[in-house]
Amino acid sequence: MDMKLEVVVLPVADVDRAKQFYLSLGWRLDADVATGENFRVVQLTAPGSPCSIVFGVGVTDAGTPPVTGLHLAVTDIDVARKELRNAGVQVSDIFHDAGGVFHHAGDNARISGPHPVHQSYASFATFSDPDGNRWWLQEITIRLPGRIEGPTSFSSVDDLASALRRAADAHGEHESRLGQDDPDWPDWYAHFMVAEYAGAELPI
Repeated sequence: MDMKLEVVVLPVADVDRAKQFYLSLGWRLDADVATGENFRVVQLTAPGSPCSIVFGVGVTDAGTPPVTGLHLAVTDIDVARKELRNAGVQVSDIFHDAGGVFHHAGDNARISGPHPVHQSYASFATFSDPDGNRWWLQEITIRLPGRIEGPTSFSSVDDLASALRRAADAHGEHESRLGQDDPDWPDWYAHFMVAEYAGAELPI
């Protein structure tokens, strides 16, 4: 049976303040439902995300600590950081980890700047909402093998456009190796994009 992560519940002290913060980031408002003074549920979803966040009144216990390990996958961390800053959010500088696998806790092994070759999964930046719930931007351009099952899909126009740009760059190298224009470029693009999405071996 599929088990898909659907919702992450966040503790907030001021529901309207939290709602306005996430709306200012361009997140979609899915629901704002109150059944009385003691129970209100607000749900929002980040652009392109299959998982939503929920917060409200009576949703978390009083004194619940902030959630600090929330990761947002982005295909271009520089652009994502700039969009957040344009929305008035304080975002850390971009960094990568000395180990190159995942970030350490705190500031340990943190190296300033994105990964030198923008290795997928390796570049990060952080920001927090008004209640201290901490988010991490993680740049992911190519999925590791076996991470994707089922049909290829793109969650947004920007996601698809980024995939097309990467395919175009790779196809240019492919045509250079051929020494001629490739009349079957649509098939090559399709094969490249599906393979990249699935983390499979890419065509050359």
